[in-house]
Amino acid sequence: MSDQEQQDPTRQHPQPEFPQQDQPHPGLTRRMDPEPDHGESSYRGSGRLEDRRTVITGGDSGIGRAVALAFAREGADVLFTYLAEEEEDARETVRLVEEAGRRAVALLCDIREESECRRLVERAVAEFGRIDVLVNNAAFQMAQSEGIEGISTEQFDRTVRTNLYGMFWLSKLSLPHIPAGGSIINTTSVQGYKPSPHLLDYAMTKGAIVTFTQGLAQNLAERGIRVNAVAPGPVWTPLIPATMPDTSEFGEQSPLGRPAQPAEMAPAYVFLASQEASYITAEVVNATGGTPLP
Repeated sequence: MSDQEQQDPTRQHPQPEFPQQDQPHPGLTRRMDPEPDHGESSYRGSGRLEDRRTVITGGDSGIGRAVALAFAREGADVLFTYLAEEEEDARETVRLVEEAGRRAVALLCDIREESECRRLVERAVAEFGRIDVLVNNAAFQMAQSEGIEGISTEQFDRTVRTNLYGMFWLSKLSLPHIPAGGSIINTTSVQGYKPSPHLLDYAMTKGAIVTFTQGLAQNLAERGIRVNAVAPGPVWTPLIPATMPDTSEFGEQSPLGRPAQPAEMAPAYVFLASQEASYITAEVVNATGGTPLP
């Protein structure tokens, strides 16, 4: 492929149809076909986050791993959370961060519990002394073809507690340790604006994240703390074969005709965390592959 073709956004990454594949939740990277690209061979840092202390929830795989890798190559130390089933992926994220010459702390943590969120913040402060950037990225989804009638109370509770409660608790508990010039970055979704019927509960939480981001940004502006969000479209991560019934055409609905790779999301988080975004707060960066959002 020529250099020009490699820059064509419709062709530079794998396109549907993918092999049909299923995994138990939450899924593992090495079992995916094709394996996601987190920027391992492509991301080049330039010191934009030198000596920043960062916390990323769900940093073991997918977008979280890509952000951890990019942050490290930009000069940041990284503490990230993972679930017990994701230990294999967490070890690989640690390797990538340390390979970049930065500190990596992998913390087994379930952010659905307030006590676990408090333990996370305490660990980050013990390791780093402060939190310059908090990335609320961890999320839960489970597709239901029956729509609202297929969503059990257990699923609804898990979705809301992971996607909203965890973000709320961590933002609140981290504030005493985020200095002026620090920032909070939340992961919302195209689903927050254009909800799919089979992801009703997930989409609901992603819409709430937009509102939370915009409100908290105004609340913290006078303290010099910026709050922004990234709204990805379809992204090829372990969550997809672990929660979606049909992976073969995943991302085909995007105007670019394919899902994003995690590596394509990371630069947005780097920008929002960097000094280059010093006048940007209450903003949502849409990375949807061409799907128009408000």
